[in-house]
Amino acid sequence: MHFMYVEVHETRSQAHSASEERKVMRKQQAESNSQESASHKKAKTEEEEGTDHEDGIRAEFEKFCKTITEHLSVKQMHEILEANGQYSKGEDDAVVPRCQDIMFFGPLDNCPICGGNLECSGDGYHCVGDYSEWSSCIYSTKEPPRRGESLKLPKSVESTPVSDLIKKRGNPNKSRPRKEISAPRKPFDGMMISLAGRLTRKHQYWKSKIEKFGGKVNNSVTGVACVVVSPAERDRGGSSKVAEALEKGIPVVREAWLSDSIEMEEAQPLDAYDVASDIAVEGKGIPLDKMDPSAEALETVTAELKVFGKRGVHKDAKMQDEGTRILEKDGLLYNCALSVCNQKNKLNDFCIMQLIMSSENRLHMYYRRGRNGDSLRADDKLEEWENVDDAIKEFARLFEEMTGNEFEPWEREKKIHKKHHKFYPTDIDDGIEVRHGALGLRQLGSAAAHSKLDSVVANFMKVLCSQEIYRYALMELGHDSPEIPIGMLTNLHLRRCEEILLHFVEKIKSMKETGPKAEGVWYEFSQMWFTLMPSTRPFTFRDYADLAEHAASAYETIRDINFASRIIEDMSGSTLDDPLFECYKKLLCSVSPLEKESDDYKMIVNYLEKTYEPVQVGDMSYGVSVENIFAVEVSACPSLDEIKELPNKVLLWCGTRSSNLLRHLQKGFLPSVCSLPVSGYMFGRAIVCSDAAAEAARYGFTAVDRPEGFLVLAVASLGEEIKELPSPPEDTRALEEKKVGVKGLGRKKTDEKEHFVWKDDIKVPCGKLIPSEHKDSVLEYNEYAVYDPQQVSIRYLVAVKFDEQDAVYDTAEPGQ
Repeated sequence: MHFMYVEVHETRSQAHSASEERKVMRKQQAESNSQESASHKKAKTEEEEGTDHEDGIRAEFEKFCKTITEHLSVKQMHEILEANGQYSKGEDDAVVPRCQDIMFFGPLDNCPICGGNLECSGDGYHCVGDYSEWSSCIYSTKEPPRRGESLKLPKSVESTPVSDLIKKRGNPNKSRPRKEISAPRKPFDGMMISLAGRLTRKHQYWKSKIEKFGGKVNNSVTGVACVVVSPAERDRGGSSKVAEALEKGIPVVREAWLSDSIEMEEAQPLDAYDVASDIAVEGKGIPLDKMDPSAEALETVTAELKVFGKRGVHKDAKMQDEGTRILEKDGLLYNCALSVCNQKNKLNDFCIMQLIMSSENRLHMYYRRGRNGDSLRADDKLEEWENVDDAIKEFARLFEEMTGNEFEPWEREKKIHKKHHKFYPTDIDDGIEVRHGALGLRQLGSAAAHSKLDSVVANFMKVLCSQEIYRYALMELGHDSPEIPIGMLTNLHLRRCEEILLHFVEKIKSMKETGPKAEGVWYEFSQMWFTLMPSTRPFTFRDYADLAEHAASAYETIRDINFASRIIEDMSGSTLDDPLFECYKKLLCSVSPLEKESDDYKMIVNYLEKTYEPVQVGDMSYGVSVENIFAVEVSACPSLDEIKELPNKVLLWCGTRSSNLLRHLQKGFLPSVCSLPVSGYMFGRAIVCSDAAAEAARYGFTAVDRPEGFLVLAVASLGEEIKELPSPPEDTRALEEKKVGVKGLGRKKTDEKEHFVWKDDIKVPCGKLIPSEHKDSVLEYNEYAVYDPQQVSIRYLVAVKFDEQDAVYDTAEPGQ
């Protein structure tokens, strides 16, 4: 076994923390202010006069509002809003300030992004319209566009004592005051907060702090924004106040929310401090998206999949008896998974609908709806139906209510149109997802020991057929919800995801919009993506790096996991005497271990040693050791003899997740799904390899607690013409169409003096990594792009283990 190690030093920072710096700055500012106040009185500055003007407008506005409220009913205010084309929906306490705002400052114009209505909310304005059927509009501003026209008054207002006042104020020919929102807000402005249990500081201390920073404290939970507790409250089982808050859906947050909000000078998101826990009603646990990510990972990586495929009866229906099945009638399977993501409206929900026939031929409808990652609080209902036709009608009615589409056209022909604020089907395929059908490594240990395969190959197949690598991959991607079998999607659903991704990539490359309009484009795609690919932690994509890692790469991995599900199927079946051999046969690929004394084995180890640099994860570095090397012959790839006939052949490293390997071993490499100006995608729809094992290791590395992985060695023919590029091409289409071989020049290269030729005329760019002349390249290492899969032949799989390097810690305290 060969090892490569690099020493890593870690020291504690001796710099002041950001909070300490802020405190010093505030102290200096306070001293400066004190000196200024001690000086002689000066004439009012322009800034002070401006402040006086703002105060005057504010006082005039308050007087106006009081007068209007005394003489107009809420109904009349509704009518004023409607007469002027303003947003008029919502509760009475929202309608009144909206109406007062437009009467004093002028009617609001439409949203500049989507054309929808703007709503006055507190000191700001936001759009209540939709960017598209997938997404709400996210436009918000403190200086909204206003119409230069007179305010229209309905007849019911014309006869009131304030009609003349409104007309005078609403006359656009007179200078309308500008609404100033410059007054500094305090972190808890307008917030009612309740304190519960024993906190680290006395309740009186926090009460004075909350009031100082704009809030109020209420002893009960009625009308409060949140309840502040100690994290230890969970262990104590929760007080009656906390239980009441949870019953009413009021956020229960950690004490740190108060101190952090004061420190950051604005109220922090309540969700980030949520203590929703086992103290909740009925002892329900913490939602996945509220957990620390590491705790969420531990939870989901072992969670039982609730639905394994199109014919899978939901686990929580508790009808898994032998003979229970999903109803199938006239070619239709009555099992649907639906999803919707709209982050602005705080929607990230799933819905499962099933008609289940029991072994006694009794029909039940199972309906389940909840938030992704919060299965324990999902609403579910199981009802028995006497009449099958009636149950089918109710199923179809529910489907239409949830999606806005008819069920039969969807199920037969997959005809669907996304409707505003409605769910969209996650199209599950008929089969068994790998998280359900595959077995664990321990269970497969016995299968490997009794397999017809060579023992080393059997252990290799044991890894590729184990649940673990697929569970870990989905967990790392954030697409591991146990409610929806994301690893058993139809090819149609996967194609839709690919089409939406490609359309968006082309859209942003040609996009001329900037600012809020550009943000709207990114936001819309994010809602589409996480509706089609449900996640417990959806977010808004911001740049190409996000797209590469969380859309393009995630899509490719989920696509390959779906392929693995179809290869592995149900390994627990009693008819499978040798499940590993059965899966091996389906690959149509030969895998054989190399002898460790063979020349090829030594050559590959040398190539790895020379071109590897430690993978950096946080403050730690990881070397690599070779466990085994397998020679492979993939039937979908050209043979060694066939590729030898092609020009400019190079033996190169390719990185891949272990979860993608079954797909590669049967089908060979697929080109990247799209073109993005980041490493791995900047050459367009190409198969990308490197002469540096260090580059491939970035993709093959799994995680600290799962150190095993694979690197791939493939022979790539770069064609008659090789185009060397020191920077990413602006347009990759010409390269894709002509199938020109590309070499992207990195900041580091392999020492050409150490290169050699293997197997007659295959170049091996093996040499120590040295700085290149391309110091400004966006690539760290050389990358090679091939556009025709028939010009790449996978030859070897290198099973490696990533080894944590020895770390030396400096324990000196800051300032010593």
